[in-house]
Amino acid sequence: MTSYIAILFVIFLMVGMPIGFVLGITGLFGMMKTGIPSVLHLVPQRYFAGVDMFTLMAMPFFILAGEIMNKSGITSRLVKFSNVLVGHLQGGLAHANIVASVFFAGITGAAVSDTAAIGTMLIPAMVEEGYDKDFSAAVTAASSIIGPTIPPSNIMVIYGAFMQVSIAGLFLAGFIPGLLIAAVEMILTARIAKKRGYPVGTRRATIKEVWIAFKEAAVALIMPVIILGGILSGLFTPTEAASVAVAYAFIIGRFVYKNITIRDMWPLFIKMAHTTGVVFLVIATATILGWVLTMEQIPEKVATLMLSISTNKWIIISMILVLLLFIGMVMDITAALIILGPILHPLAVSLGFHPIHFAIIMVLSLNIALMTPPVGACLFVACGISKITLEQLSKEIFPFILVVYIAVLMVTFIPGITLLLPKLFGFAN
Repeated sequence: MTSYIAILFVIFLMVGMPIGFVLGITGLFGMMKTGIPSVLHLVPQRYFAGVDMFTLMAMPFFILAGEIMNKSGITSRLVKFSNVLVGHLQGGLAHANIVASVFFAGITGAAVSDTAAIGTMLIPAMVEEGYDKDFSAAVTAASSIIGPTIPPSNIMVIYGAFMQVSIAGLFLAGFIPGLLIAAVEMILTARIAKKRGYPVGTRRATIKEVWIAFKEAAVALIMPVIILGGILSGLFTPTEAASVAVAYAFIIGRFVYKNITIRDMWPLFIKMAHTTGVVFLVIATATILGWVLTMEQIPEKVATLMLSISTNKWIIISMILVLLLFIGMVMDITAALIILGPILHPLAVSLGFHPIHFAIIMVLSLNIALMTPPVGACLFVACGISKITLEQLSKEIFPFILVVYIAVLMVTFIPGITLLLPKLFGFAN
């Protein structure tokens, strides 16, 4: 049965079938292979059960909040503030690109949105200032994976819902790793900028200029504080926090910046529904396939196989990292999370990894797929904006993939990076 499912899965992927249908049809054929007709009655049941979670309602609200804030023009204010902070460095616009992604991460929690919003502004500006077009696209795509790491993060909401891990704990755990990724990318950017002679800012911004730029961006920077502060204080659940974020974003856009009307909301609702529908389709169909894999005892078989190779937790986690890197290169990260999570999470916990620590390891490892050829979603967005080929971008982004993976290794082998904040707030022992 295992070989049968694997072969079907690979064939459907190779012919270009959308991942949601690949998962559902593979799961359906797997159920049919059991030879028990009554099992097919479980297909609609499992499909509905996959998305029948109150926690998952947070995701469309976070998506909508991000769309409203982006529509309100907050992206330009965040970019301006970032440029004021680091624009004086050599390669200043590239550094501002990364810093802007850190700020933008606290609003949308989505890498593709980050690439589209920031890339549309900064890639043309960087090219005009003398940066290579492929480098401009590479730094945009690479920095965008900070989005799903720093809260709010849609992929953390999905992981927490399915693995029964505290979403508030995951949000806290993502802060330092997200900043670590930004740091290693800025170090690499500084080296490349010096080597290629990219522009140097004329002067460091004055305190007054920093203050003015901060005031313009402050209302957006407050959003993650409201979200996480409300959750940690017990005022509201993650789902309620997401709805509060939507209300806050609308108030800011409508009454503070005054560039959003009620009529503007309809296209944003459509976009939110489209994005949510695609993700929920993947979640629902992955649940069907996940049920088949569980019925065939695949998690137990994988655990037994890995433990037969070694019982050393660090060797096994290294094997898991390689597996996640490979899977992320060929599969949608949401699908990979839902299918592999129930297999790898219990194994990692049994080896002594804290559930929050392993969750962040898995999230970061899969996030790399967003900037990795051949199916990295952020790459295609960056290519579309910069008008370059995937081959050109792939060559330029390789050093960024390497340094981000080094950051993932640091997070993996130094648990304190991830668990420091959750421990301070009582979400980890």
